[in-house]
Amino acid sequence: MAYQLFSRVALKEDLPAHGLRRGDVATIVETHPGEEHQEPGYSLEVFNAIGETIAVVTVPESQIEPLAPDEVLHVRRLDEVLV
Repeated sequence: MAYQLFSRVALKEDLPAHGLRRGDVATIVETHPGEEHQEPGYSLEVFNAIGETIAVVTVPESQIEPLAPDEVLHVRRLDEVLV
């Protein structure tokens, strides 16, 4: 699935090196088409609850998913330990 710039997406996997968890919401800020036989990727900007940037990460397309109308956003503390 091709995502548009500035679309909001959810992470499908934890990214412990960045303190991010599956389900965290991010905004697409750059697209990376990928080389031949390589999946496309995206640079994502992740914000805290008051709109400050907390991470910018690049992930393959398989690690993100679109937001759905039957989902609810949730707030969590950044210092939660990833298990």
